[in-house]
Amino acid sequence: MSINVTSIGLKGLEGYRIRVEVHVKEGMESIAIVGLPDAYVKESKERVSSALLHYMGFPLVEKK
Repeated sequence: MSINVTSIGLKGLEGYRIRVEVHVKEGMESIAIVGLPDAYVKESKERVSSALLHYMGFPLVEKK
């Protein structure tokens, strides 16, 4: 399952559009953030998996 979402990035007070691409497949649980994200984005893996489970009911058990 692949999904594209448009969001925003911030640089100071300026906002700019970004495209987030998500692909879910079978395998050991993992989240990979690619590209050149800031350190706080790389640290968000736990928040992403928690949001998927609690807000969307989508557990990442045996998914990557």
